[in-house]
Amino acid sequence: MKVSVAIPCYNEEEVLAFTVETISNYLELLKLKKLFENFEIVLVDDGSSDKTWQLIESFCNQSPLIKGIKLSKNMGHQNALLSGLFNANGDVVVSIDADLQDDITVIEKMILEYNQGSHIVYGVRAKRESDTFFKRVSAEGFYRLMSMMGVNIIFNHADYRLMSKQAIEHLKEFQEVNLFLRGIVPLIGYKSSKVYYERSERFAGESKYPLKKMLSFAWNGITSFSVVPLRIVSILGIFIFGFSFLMTLWVLSIKLFTNTAIPGWASTVLPIYFIGGIQLLSLGIIGEYVGKIYSETKQRPRYFIEKIYTQTKEKKS
Repeated sequence: MKVSVAIPCYNEEEVLAFTVETISNYLELLKLKKLFENFEIVLVDDGSSDKTWQLIESFCNQSPLIKGIKLSKNMGHQNALLSGLFNANGDVVVSIDADLQDDITVIEKMILEYNQGSHIVYGVRAKRESDTFFKRVSAEGFYRLMSMMGVNIIFNHADYRLMSKQAIEHLKEFQEVNLFLRGIVPLIGYKSSKVYYERSERFAGESKYPLKKMLSFAWNGITSFSVVPLRIVSILGIFIFGFSFLMTLWVLSIKLFTNTAIPGWASTVLPIYFIGGIQLLSLGIIGEYVGKIYSETKQRPRYFIEKIYTQTKEKKS
C-alpha cells in the first residue's frame, strides 16, 4: 500500500521546511512499522507570493518521495486541496494543512481504521482550548447551525482526513464550483470513522484564515448545502404580513377612538423602515443563491496547474 499526504501551501516559507521534515520522518517511522510499503508528500503551491515554490522545488530535488504542484494563481484553500487529492498516487490520501497544528501522530490511527474497512477517516478535534473564546464559540456555533439546517457535517472536523482512492474517485464526480469539502465528503457514503486529537499552536507564520475569510467560508458552506435561509425569508414574509395587518388595526383604532394620534406618522414611517429593511435582507439572501447558480452554470475549471515537479521530471500544463 502507498500513502500520500496532500498539503496545500500558501505563503508558507516560514514553516514549510519544518513541516516537510517532520512529516517525512514520521512517515518513515510508520513505514518501518510496516503499516505501508511506500509514501509520497504532495505539496500544492496555491499561488504564493513568497519563496514557497522555490522551497518545494528544492525539496523535490532532494527526495523522490516529494511531488510539487504549482497552481497558476491563488485559487483558494479548497481548490488547492482538491488538486492535491486528485493528483496524488497513493492508495489512501491524507490531507493536512501546512502549519502542522493538526496532530500528525493520528495518521497511524487513520491507517489502522482504513485497514479495518473505513474508506474515510475524519480527524476531529477533541477540544478547542487553544482557540480564543470568540473563535471557539463562533466555530462550534457554526457546526451546530449547519446541523440544524440539515447539513451532514462532522462536528469539529476541518479538512484533516484520510480518504481511500475509491472515495476520491467518487469525489471527482462532484462538479461544484463553490467548494465546501466538509459538506461534500460525507455525501460520498462508504464506511467512515473518526479519530480524535488536540490541536496545537501554529509553529510559525500567521493564520491564512482571518475573521473575514472565516465568515465568508461559513456563509459559503451554509448557502451551498442548505435552502433554509430561503425558507426563513418566506416565513418572515408571512410574519411581516400578519404584523402589518395588526398594526393597521392598531393605527385605525387610535385614529377613530382617541385624540392622541400624530397625523400620518405611524401609518407612514414605521412600515417604510420595517418592510424596507426586510426587503433588502431578503433580496440579499436570494441574490447569494442566484450568484451561486450563476457560478455553477458557467462550469469554469476550479483550478489550473502550471506545473507538476518531481525529482525525475517536470510536467507543465
